[in-house]
Amino acid sequence: MTPQALVDRSPGITDFSSRELADTVDRYVRLRTGGTIRSLHVEVSDGEVILSGRTSTYYNKQLATHAALDAASEFSLTNEIEVC
Repeated sequence: MTPQALVDRSPGITDFSSRELADTVDRYVRLRTGGTIRSLHVEVSDGEVILSGRTSTYYNKQLATHAALDAASEFSLTNEIEVC
């Protein structure tokens, strides 16, 4: 299922689709970053996607941002991934 199809689903299943969207964003980020985000956590609520975890470079954090935006373009994004 495409990320846009998840967004377009009926509002009666928001809890389930939020989890599905979080899983989809997680997959996009892991694929785009080559798994370089440690302890990656994706939360979706109230039209917002929140990324958290750790990585060694700002470049990886930026890759994660772009991947999440590609997966959930209709949502606002907060990237709380720490670079350390």
